[in-house]
Amino acid sequence: MDIKRLLPLLAMPALLLAVEIGSLLISLPVQAAGITAFQDPTSYANPIIFIAILLAFTGFLLVLIRFDLRKVIAAVICISIFLTFGYIFAAFVAMVTADPVISSVAIIVLAVLATLLLYKYPEWYVIDILGILIGAGVASIFGVSLDIIPVLILLVLLAAYDAISVYKTKHMITLAEGVIDLKTPILFVVPKRRDYSFIRDGIGKLADGGERAAYIIGMGDMIMPSILVVSANVFLPGGWRLLGLVNLPAIGAILGSLCGLAVLLHFVNSGKPQAGLPPLNGGTIIGFLIGWAAMMLMG
Repeated sequence: MDIKRLLPLLAMPALLLAVEIGSLLISLPVQAAGITAFQDPTSYANPIIFIAILLAFTGFLLVLIRFDLRKVIAAVICISIFLTFGYIFAAFVAMVTADPVISSVAIIVLAVLATLLLYKYPEWYVIDILGILIGAGVASIFGVSLDIIPVLILLVLLAAYDAISVYKTKHMITLAEGVIDLKTPILFVVPKRRDYSFIRDGIGKLADGGERAAYIIGMGDMIMPSILVVSANVFLPGGWRLLGLVNLPAIGAILGSLCGLAVLLHFVNSGKPQAGLPPLNGGTIIGFLIGWAAMMLMG
């Protein structure tokens, strides 16, 4: 494989690693600020609630796509991104000031600026950089909110759902195509050529040889493995830690997710849409279990 084809494939593991490392770092201010998605991190109901919300939101977007309500779709996603930035920046602002007025103003201003940048100049590198922040922030919030067993249940359920929605019902492909057509910045974009522009080309434009001009990977494919990375690091205290920060189960989950991504990229080269979560979540879980076993052996 020549270097031009190899570099984009190497960029995707780099993005996943950036999200996972970022989620571990952001989890510290998130915990300090007391930001959580669920009150009881050990509740087995949490994964079910997560899936139910996901199904409801997916169904809502599919209805909007069915009736070609493009402006409504764009508005819904824009508001969701703004609120996500708000939660992420709230953790950082809490490290600087406890004043409620100053905090609120700072959070709103930062969230507005980040959202405007994403929508006013959605070039691929802007999308990817802010996507790393979004992915890491969301993963850190859910990672500190879900204990190990609920996360494992969630990842298994999501992997099964992703496989069904891509290969059986195919509604996830319909959703992805609708989002891509709108050039909505809720995915990662990896160009295959140096002169690529997401603003100009989008995803639909074909490059030489009949291939897409860029690889795309859903933000959820980066977030879900990172949730287990954070949860493992937060809810399994003690033991040896890399740089005093990251434990063996979290390291195992990171390495496992990268192996899962390698498997996914092998199938992506076929040119057909692939369900990302089965290999990604599967690899992450296996890596976590190996890391956990190593931690137990080390005492």
